[in-house]
Parts: sequence; C-alpha cells; structure tokens
Amino acid sequence: MRVSPIVFPDPETLGRKLAAEIAVEIEDAARAGRPFTLGCPGGRSAASTYRALADEVAARRLDLGHVVIVMMDEYVEATPLGSHGWEYHPIDPGLPHSCLRFGREEIVGRMNAAAGPGRGITPERLWGPDPADPEAYDRQIAELGGIDLFLLASGAGDGHIAFNPAGSPADSWTRVVPLGEQTRTDNLATFPTFGGLDDVPRYGVTVGIGTIRTQSKRVVMVAHGSDKGKAAARLARAEGYEADWPATVFADCARPRLYLDQAAVAASAALTSL
Repeated sequence: MRVSPIVFPDPETLGRKLAAEIAVEIEDAARAGRPFTLGCPGGRSAASTYRALADEVAARRLDLGHVVIVMMDEYVEATPLGSHGWEYHPIDPGLPHSCLRFGREEIVGRMNAAAGPGRGITPERLWGPDPADPEAYDRQIAELGGIDLFLLASGAGDGHIAFNPAGSPADSWTRVVPLGEQTRTDNLATFPTFGGLDDVPRYGVTVGIGTIRTQSKRVVMVAHGSDKGKAAARLARAEGYEADWPATVFADCARPRLYLDQAAVAASAALTSL
C-alpha cells in the first residue's frame, strides 16, 4: 500500500519523535514482562534517532535488560576455496566500518551509558548475522517472536536496504551477497574512514527482503537530507515491493511509516519537476 510520508523540519526533530516512540514501546514491553526487539541499520539515516534514544533512556530512567538489538547486516571477507567456492567470515568487529562495531558503540553504548550500571543491554543481546550460517539468523529472530520495530533506511543511489541489491527476490532470507558498485559508493559517505572504493568490502551478509517483511511487527523507513531525494520520491510512491528499488519492501510490511525531512522532500520535488 502507498504510505503517506510524515515530514519533519530536520533530522534532529525526526530523531526525537522516533526515539520517543521507541521509548514508549520499551516501557510497554517491560510492563508486559516480554522482550523488546529493535531492528537497526548502521550508518547515517538513524543516527539522530540513536542519539535521541539515549536521551529518552536517561530522561525516563529506562531499564534496558529486556531489549534486544538486531543489526541488519555486516561486511564480509571472502576466501577462495579453489574448486569448492568461497569461505565467508565477518570482518574484524573493531574496524570503523563494522556494523557490529556501530551497534556496540553508537547504539548500545549510548543507551547503556544513559541507563546506568546494571540497567543496560547485555552483550549477548546485540545480535548480528553470521556469514557462516546466515539462515540461523532468521530462526533466531523467529524464536524470539519477531522484531517489534524495524528501523529501515534506503540507499541513496540504488535503493538497497541493508545489503540487499537491486533484483533481490521478495522471498529472500538472510544470506551472503556481493555488494554492487553503487552500494559500495554510497557507503563511502557512510564510513569516511574508507580511503576509496577499493577499501570497501565486496561482500556482505544481510537480512533478506522476506526477513524484513515477515519478521517485523512494525517498520519505520527513515530518509533525510538532500542526497536522499531520489529515495524519498521512490518510497513515497511505492505501493508494494519493487525489486529495482529494494527499500520499497517497507510498503509491504506490517504497520509501515515513512519519516522524511524537508530537505529530502525538497530534493524529491526538484527531481520530479525535471
């Protein structure tokens, strides 16, 4: 279905609104005595939300012991095995561009510092997919009851979501994928520690389109900034999954919302008027 965007003046206002929603859901889950599972992208799109969420944790004095953070993807190194194909393993989680590093420092670290000692997210509650057994990630998520809220982001140039490239099947699950040149180019801006395109890994392990669609109880797609004009235009007119712009899967998910800022909307309008 087509999702009418909610437009905010800037990324900070957007982040505060979304963080307040997440905080309420964390409180509701605690009162119900159940886990709260938050699906998270790395990178720029949700950064203002993560900062504001730490403020909400401090202001509401939240205990985060029941919160699980599910990261969407991770970069992968590939080792050839001769005629037997490739062996995949995740990059060093201490590297600046590691998605697990991002989750540990930019999401969990901020929230735990705000919660205080003994009230934070324990290390085993920060999850990431394993390229050696990617299918296990879908089972792990399903066994917990799915993802209460999945924060989503769209690639600026090609509409990738997590590391799902254009053409990803609607029923795809967690798997290792080669990263397209446009996706790798987009990530140069996400992680400025890359010296150039040759430094960006060529493979990633990612939740699938089917994972996002079937395992989410609610999704919020976030796009802000003038560089996301093309993405904002595609997302705002999406009525369902379009394989050439994988982020459109959000429109097929349960209880979808689309949060944009004015810069993305203005850039989108400029493109459509050409």
